[in-house]
Parts: sequence; structure tokens; C-alpha cells
Amino acid sequence: MMDKRVLRRTFLKAAAFGTGTLAMSQPQQQVPRRPMGRTGLEVSKLGLGGYHLGTIQDQQLIDRIVGEAIDAGVNFFDNAWEYHDGRSEEVAGQALRGKRDQVIVMTKVCTHGRDQNVAMRQLEDSLRRLQTDHLDVWQIHEVVYWNDPDLIFAPNGAIEALAKAKQQGKVRFVGFTGHKDPRIHLKMLSHNFPFDTVQMPLNCFDATFRSFEQNVLPELNRRGIAPLGMKSFGGSGEMLRHGDVSPSEALGYAMSLPVAVTISGVDTLEVLHQNLEIARGFQPLSAASMESLRQRCRPPAADGHNELFKMSVKYDGKIGREQHHFPNEEELPL
Repeated sequence: MMDKRVLRRTFLKAAAFGTGTLAMSQPQQQVPRRPMGRTGLEVSKLGLGGYHLGTIQDQQLIDRIVGEAIDAGVNFFDNAWEYHDGRSEEVAGQALRGKRDQVIVMTKVCTHGRDQNVAMRQLEDSLRRLQTDHLDVWQIHEVVYWNDPDLIFAPNGAIEALAKAKQQGKVRFVGFTGHKDPRIHLKMLSHNFPFDTVQMPLNCFDATFRSFEQNVLPELNRRGIAPLGMKSFGGSGEMLRHGDVSPSEALGYAMSLPVAVTISGVDTLEVLHQNLEIARGFQPLSAASMESLRQRCRPPAADGHNELFKMSVKYDGKIGREQHHFPNEEELPL
């Protein structure tokens, strides 16, 4: 099987930019910014994912990717306590030394149903690895199982850790993430906790199948909660594999939605440069272009095979599987 990173690079190298659907500008332009919900922060429309940074073995390359992204105007950096057993946070912390005040640092707590004491210990781990005394955003990671909201909001649950950390000044803003089913997101929101951010998959296939765009995004914007988009290429590029869309169309669609930031993983300078070419001076697609792309993607999107993160446990983390008593990835690849 082809390595996911190689496959991702192949998609991007093969894609043609300048299709006429995106308004691009000269490389010296900065990635535009927009308000991050009601937080008062301004966030770049393109964010840098933390998972892929942890796959890079050369710290100098990581430093260069982070530095070039910041120079281009990217100021949102995603991460999670469990990514590569903490390595993603460690390498990001190293790369952000001397640049911390230029960026919005977000990481995720990975209790997966365990109590607030576990969450607070993970917070201290994340602060140490990221070499900072506070997080700008701290989110509950991977709310993807139907009983997750019940566990999170149970007495002494992880939600109490979010409130405590914010009160202590160790985190500025809080939220949650998930990729499975918009109804789970709505169940989290039904508790009316004052979340500042919510992260979810948003792409041109999502509009057709178990749609976060249709069911969750309007509610977030109604409440002033900052929507953070992810999986614009389908997780591992599933939606690009058969040429249904190009990377420029996929990322352009995701960034045209009413979101604060679209988070994209980067594991090479080549991927970074091509993403930046789309994002610099970005102008949203027209409503007609968005609808045309949705309709074109409707047939291959209809059964969910291009969004396996909704259909299976393929993208669920190891610890989450363990806490919910699912077989590991070797025993149950999907």
C-alpha cells in the first residue's frame, strides 16, 4: 500500500492551480485573517495541522515549515496531546521557540471519557511539550462515540477541567472536536456550555453525507462559536484519489465556508507552498460555484466511502478505541 504521505504529495503535485475558480495573487501577499468567533482574536484562514508535523523526522525541516508558514501570515497551529505519543507537541514547541507571541496555539485533551484529573495532567504535559505557560485554545479531542457527551458532562468529567483551566488562566478559550456524526456535535451543544470553538470536517463531499456543513455550522455561527474546519481533502485524500476534485477546488471550497480557519496537514515544503499559493490573497468562491461543486461531488459522496472518518473507526485514535473497548487498528483496520 502506498504511504499516505507519498499519496498526498502525488495528489498535490498532479493538481493544477489557476483553474479560474480561485482568485490568487502574488506570493508576497499574506494569508488573510478573519475573526475567530466572539474571542476577539484574528485567525488566518489557513491553519497548520499538528498531526503531520509529528511524522517529519528532521527538526530543521519542521522549523522551516513553521517559520515559512508564519512569515506567510499563518497564525493558527493545531495539535493534540496524543498525536504520535506527544511527539507532535514536542516538535511544534521547539519550532515555535521565539515565535510564541505571533501565533494562536491550540491543542487537544484526550481523556476519551476519563475524568478531569486525567485532563488536568494532560494539560500540564501539553504546556511542557509546547514550551508555553498557557494555551490559546484547548479542545476536547475526538468526540466521536455516541456516549462521549454523557461521559464528558458527567460529574467530575472533562468539561470541568475545561472550566477550571480557563479560570486558572492556563487556557484562554475552550472547545471540542469530532469527525463522526453531526448529531454527536449537536448533543454536545445541547448542554449549552459556553464553548468558544468547535472543530469538525468540512469539505465539498460533506454537504451530501452526514453533513456538518448543513447541520452544525449554522448553529455555531448563530451562537458566535468559532467553527474550525478540517479534513478538506477527506482525511487521507480519498476524495482526490479518483480525480473527483483537485486540491485547489477542495481547499478552496472549505475556505469559502463561513469558518474561522481551515486546518490542513503539511509534511513537506512542497505541500506548504502549494497550500499557501491557494490561501494567499484568497477570495471565497461564489455561491454558484460552491453549489456547482457540491452537485458534481454528490454521486461519489452519497455512500460515505470518501469520508471514512464518518463511516468507521479508521481515523479514531488508539486511546479512544481502548477506552471504548474497540479492537486496535491492526485488529480492525476499518
